[in-house]
Amino acid sequence: MARMTGGEAIVKALAREGVKVAFGLPGVQLYGIVTAFRDEPIRFITVRHEGSSTYMADGYARAGGDIGVAVAVPGPGLLNASAGLNTAYAASSPVLMIAGQIPRHQIGKKIGVLHELDDQLDALAGSTKWRRTIMQVADAPGVVREAFAQLRSGRPRPVAIDMPWDTMEEEVELTMPPVGAHPPRAAAPAADVDRAADALLRAERVAIYAGGGVHLSGANEPLAALAEHLQAGVVETPEGKGAISDASDLALGAGLFPKSPLRGYLDGADVVLAVGTRCAVAMFQPAQQVIQIDADSDEIGRNHQKTSGLVGDAKATLEKLLERLRAGGKPRASRKGEREKLRAEVAAFMTQEPNSSILRSLRQGIPEDAVVIAGMTQIGYFSRPFFPVYRPRTYITSSYAGNLGFEYPTALGAKVACPHKPVVMIAGDGGFMYYAQEMATAVQHGINVVAVVFNDNAYGNVARDLDEHWGGKFAAELHNPDFVRLAEAYGAVGRRAKEPSEVGKLIADAIQMDRPVLIEVPVGRMARPVFFSPLKTLPRYQH
Repeated sequence: MARMTGGEAIVKALAREGVKVAFGLPGVQLYGIVTAFRDEPIRFITVRHEGSSTYMADGYARAGGDIGVAVAVPGPGLLNASAGLNTAYAASSPVLMIAGQIPRHQIGKKIGVLHELDDQLDALAGSTKWRRTIMQVADAPGVVREAFAQLRSGRPRPVAIDMPWDTMEEEVELTMPPVGAHPPRAAAPAADVDRAADALLRAERVAIYAGGGVHLSGANEPLAALAEHLQAGVVETPEGKGAISDASDLALGAGLFPKSPLRGYLDGADVVLAVGTRCAVAMFQPAQQVIQIDADSDEIGRNHQKTSGLVGDAKATLEKLLERLRAGGKPRASRKGEREKLRAEVAAFMTQEPNSSILRSLRQGIPEDAVVIAGMTQIGYFSRPFFPVYRPRTYITSSYAGNLGFEYPTALGAKVACPHKPVVMIAGDGGFMYYAQEMATAVQHGINVVAVVFNDNAYGNVARDLDEHWGGKFAAELHNPDFVRLAEAYGAVGRRAKEPSEVGKLIADAIQMDRPVLIEVPVGRMARPVFFSPLKTLPRYQH
């Protein structure tokens, strides 16, 4: 038993759960917890905007495979941080949000206390799987323990806790309970595994559809082994890129568009094994049998009627399934030649300039083990189907949240998690300016991300659509700073490409500098990617 404050109780509980880093912005309702970080082996990285705290925690979690922790003051601080939680929720990323709160006796009184927000955790209901307020110091260890149980079980989505600032500063005698191991993630029930194995063994042509859940579970090796056993090619979602290395003939890519060779391959399978994906954009044929492995029972069959489910951890379930398949028969005859032919057809299917040349240059300049954050910009969109990925957890998107501006702080978090790997961020000028001030954080803390900013002086996708389909230019052109000088003003390195296709060489040089670097790539308007759905233009806006 020892005397400790509520803030100290939370931080000690974090340390006992293995937390090494927290991202946040200190404020008056957080003094009790921020000062507690000084006495524990947890690195506290101060950000320049609360929104960055959750993006960094998300990048840290997804690149490093650990749990990300963000800290913010109540009210506006927590609301600023909520956008990053929304992205983490979409990407099934395990992020713990810790917020301050107004004093206990004033909660719910609506008297206008500093940073007051009525029912503030309810504001996070759509971006968290679990939320809890800690009113008493004695409850802190148990609530933190439950938060981590939520993060490490089922679908790994964000959770949130808050604590009134008087509880955070109150000192009481407290015994920290013993910390045991969290239960391992369970495989799907044996009977369901048996049924799935029987269906796969009977199938003539099996295809695998892999999503981000493969990375979250660490299921890459059993997935590759199962694909090899069944001679099933693997189609990936953007979040699943790297589930199978693109150097392998088993990897067929992520360009699942109408009339594409990949679309034909998936449609031609009589059974599709979907692993760690919502299947939201897969558009399976109505008669196709889908076997869906997912930790979230609510996702089974949500997007395809003819689905049988395996509810459980992807890695554990694939291991059991592979064991059952091996017991049921020999590996199938090789279809490597067929897959290599298909891979060549997929590579030739979609080229669009200057996007294709820029993407090739990026891949040539970025090492295979580097972590790439693909932003909400033209080249970022184009990379989702076409950028080759060779390692797990090395390609990060904003998933269906589609948050403009997520790129740079997410990259900073990824670099903190993987300090010995290069981390490269791809953004547009509009998105980068959301959190450009975090270059100060990068320099202060030695977070050496390479930021690639494609500058068309506009919200480019919106500018093109409004101009070409909605009656002319309006509201999307931007006035930007000199990005090279901006980087230098923060103490980072600034570079500017003379031609977009030389970006890869600049990245390769930047990685060797071991400093935060910004590379500006001036570009003109880019054509709408042909794989985007055509816009439906109202007659009054047609030229």
